[in-house]
Amino acid sequence: MKNKKVSLVGAGPGDPGLITVKGLECIKNADVIIYDYLASSTLLNHASENAEIIYVGKKGGDHTLSQQGINALIVKKARQGFAVTRLKGGDPFIFGRGGEEVEALVAENIPFEVVPGVTSAIASPAYAGIPLTHRKFTSTLAFITGHEDPDKARSGIKWESLARGIGTLVFLMGVKNLPLIVKKLLDHGKPKETPVALVRWGTTSRQVTVQGDLGNITDLVKKAGLKAPAVIVVGHVVTLRQKMNWFENQPLLGKTILVTRARRQASKLVDKLSELGARCFECPTIKVVPPDDREPLDQAIENFDEYDWVIFTSVNGVDCFFKRLFSKGRDVRLFGRVHTAVIGPATAKRLADFGLTSDIVPETYRAESVAQAFSNQHIRGKRILIPRAMEARPVLPVELRKMGAVVDEIPAYRTEAVGKENAEHMLRLLEQHSIDIVTFTSSSTVKNFKSVLPPGKTEHLMKNVKVASIGPVTSETAEKLGFHVDITADNYTIDGLVETILQNL
Repeated sequence: MKNKKVSLVGAGPGDPGLITVKGLECIKNADVIIYDYLASSTLLNHASENAEIIYVGKKGGDHTLSQQGINALIVKKARQGFAVTRLKGGDPFIFGRGGEEVEALVAENIPFEVVPGVTSAIASPAYAGIPLTHRKFTSTLAFITGHEDPDKARSGIKWESLARGIGTLVFLMGVKNLPLIVKKLLDHGKPKETPVALVRWGTTSRQVTVQGDLGNITDLVKKAGLKAPAVIVVGHVVTLRQKMNWFENQPLLGKTILVTRARRQASKLVDKLSELGARCFECPTIKVVPPDDREPLDQAIENFDEYDWVIFTSVNGVDCFFKRLFSKGRDVRLFGRVHTAVIGPATAKRLADFGLTSDIVPETYRAESVAQAFSNQHIRGKRILIPRAMEARPVLPVELRKMGAVVDEIPAYRTEAVGKENAEHMLRLLEQHSIDIVTFTSSSTVKNFKSVLPPGKTEHLMKNVKVASIGPVTSETAEKLGFHVDITADNYTIDGLVETILQNL
């Protein structure tokens, strides 16, 4: 069987936004992804649904597979004819043993490519406000492993040269050996007043920085309980952190948020929360699927010229309607004389993506407001189509019929609970009390979230967890199901939810 190429990809330092464009393409196109402990699991969301995803550990002191075992696994999968992406934290050729993995591929005559990644040696100090070089401080820089190969007979580190000849020193994987590193530098002439900083989990929402000097840094790190993974920076550039620290000032840094929205919709909310420093877990409780019976929607599209108005009550409704419309060989010209109304700006924006401007966008974003917006319209005897979720509230069609309209409420999609494996991950996070906030963006997310919680354990699992809701209807559903809602958005949109979370923390 002909081998496909193996891609050795640097996943970057932790922030999934720092993956390269080419690296992301390798993830998307892989048949098999073999990934490390330090590679952001968020990147795996870009993998093909059919891709085999294999975790191989590589956590300090806890390797799922030995390096030899990883090499053999990569070779095996390549020999089976799969396109393999080997996803490694940071850059594969900077203390990442990427060279050893390439040697194994070369020995087996397997084609490969290397996609560099942003190394934590550069990124972690940058996110801590420490430029590694600066004209006023130093023009020399060295990267050093803090954990040499234990099988080496002699150390390959020239401590005297480092201590006396290099302005900035960056040690990777050196937390455990910090006392030894400090002693070696002091013994070889580095002044004890030399500034030092350790950056743990750099570029992620868990980033913590401990700053001191060679004389006190070991005690400061011990007192702070700082553990691996961390980057050690030694040099006078560390003092620039006092005025250049930017990342650690973000309002949601250190907060862990569970996003329960449908996976294909969650990215916008995750992106906005992550930009503010939050650590987000995408654990959707629902997924959007076609209705049980598509015939009513197909019939509505076939007889579309009979309608005077179409009302879209969600982005999902817009997407599912147009997907079905296009599948029937029709296009937006169908809307020639038909008026449109939407429930809010997000739905209006999505409608605009298809080239249509909504005639009605109510001031507040709920079904009651849409109905009220029609109070000034002459709709008696007019035909109105509402393509929306099977589980939608009946308020809107009921109120429109009271005004004399002829309303066809057609299911365009339905929501269903996610698989068991997703629920297990979510429950594990709650059991560990590692979640600060759970977000709900619809009543269906609340219902399905509740359905996966073990009976009688809701209070225990939700202890000290804040509940943030996108609007009053969702909050009402949550309260009825036994959740205490701490945050309800004033503006019933993703932007409004994020803004209200910031205001209430």
